[in-house]
Formats: sequence, structure tokens, C-alpha cells
Amino acid sequence: MSQRDEPELDEFVIATVRKILPYGAFCSLDEYGDRETFLHVSEVASRWIKNIHEFLKEDQKIIARVFRIVPEKNQIDLSLKRVSDLDRRRKIESYRKEKRAGKLFEVVEKMIGKPHEHVWKEMGAELVEKFGSLYSAFEEAARDEKALDAVKAPKEWKAVMRGIASQNIKRPRVRITGTLNISSREPDGIDVIKKVLLEAKESAGEDEEVRITYLGAPRYMMAVTASDYKKAEKIASVVSKKVKEGMNERDGFAEFEREEK
Repeated sequence: MSQRDEPELDEFVIATVRKILPYGAFCSLDEYGDRETFLHVSEVASRWIKNIHEFLKEDQKIIARVFRIVPEKNQIDLSLKRVSDLDRRRKIESYRKEKRAGKLFEVVEKMIGKPHEHVWKEMGAELVEKFGSLYSAFEEAARDEKALDAVKAPKEWKAVMRGIASQNIKRPRVRITGTLNISSREPDGIDVIKKVLLEAKESAGEDEEVRITYLGAPRYMMAVTASDYKKAEKIASVVSKKVKEGMNERDGFAEFEREEK
């Protein structure tokens, strides 16, 4: 849900092919009020193109990159060959999320009972500025009830948005893993290790997901799932420390090796 009139240089955009010529194609930008742009044939593909119609069709939707802006000519040039498969997937996902966020914001506006222009000016624009995108604002509101505290909008408006976010946005989750190397000198070493691991998992709290899986002596895999990487790392640190302390107290040994991201 873009509130800018023009795209930025190197921005990935969704465009519709409108008119195809031998030397390129005129396209409109879906996110910028059908703003007209141009895609030169040399920017369609990395290899030489004999027939541009083999690559483009009228009314086709494309993911392109803004590679040149000429303000004095009111000109925006696009490129297809400068877009990787990963760029394309990310843009499609981002666009899908922003469209959904736009629909959710419409619900917020209806519940507030004010016109779109008014609600956007008083709250929407600040949400995008603070969180980077409207969808990110909804995500943060769903994840943390205090996330909107710094937003200057009326408290009642923010309460409405929190409610819509919690009902419609799945809380983002991240997962980190690592290996625990554990050994015990006790005769009942297996039972000792099981007890220590159980106590360590309980130290993470009921709301956090910690899984410890046996890989083969003396290795165990620990997987931590949390709302963000900082929290996941902290939980992994707390649990692994608890394992080390528990094993040291029981004449054993433990160390934790974090798997690279």
C-alpha cells in the first residue's frame, strides 16, 4: 500500500505491459496509479532478442526493477534482466502482504468511523514511517501489545488496530538450532541427562517452544522457536546454561554449539 506518487531508484515494482514495440514496451505501475514507464528491449533479457513478443505479451504482469529515473523528462525506465528469481519471489510476497494490510486497514477505518484520508493522515502514514510498511505495523501490533504506544494516534484507534491485528495476523516466528554435547559419569547417566534437559526446557517458560532431540551419544539437537531472533538467542542461552549447570552439579559435562544462520 504505497502512498508515494513515484517509485525509487532500484525499487522492485509490479507493472502491466500496455503496448509492445520492436524496441521495447510501455508499462504501467500497478502500485503507483498506473504511472507510465518504459522497458527497453535491451533490458528484457541478458541475451540478444530477435523477437520481443517471445518474452512479453500485452496485459502481462511483470516484476521489474527501476534502474533509471530522469526527472527532467518525467521518465522512468524499467529492467527485467536485473531481477533475480529471489527478487521476484520476495516482491510478490511483499505485494501480497501489503494488499492484505490495505484491506485490514480499511476494516480499521470502518470501525473508527472516519474517512480514509483522515485516518491515513493521523495514523497510517506514521505506521509506515515507523515500521517500514503497513503489514509490518500489523505484525508488530499482533506480536507486542505495546508496539503502537509510540504512535501519536488516538488510543481508541490504536486499540482497534491491535484488535484487528491479533485476529488476522499470525505472529511471526523464527527458529534457531544448535547442538548440545552432553555426557555423564553416573551409572544412571541417561536418566540424569533426561532430568536435566527437562528442567532446562522448563526454564524457557510455557509460551516458548524448545525442542531437544537425541542425535546419538553424546549429541542432542536443540531447536528454539520464538517471535524474533533476539528472543530466540536469549532463550537458547538460558536453556543451554541451565543444562551446563545441571550436568556440572551431577558430575557430568555439557556444552552448546550454535548452528550458523
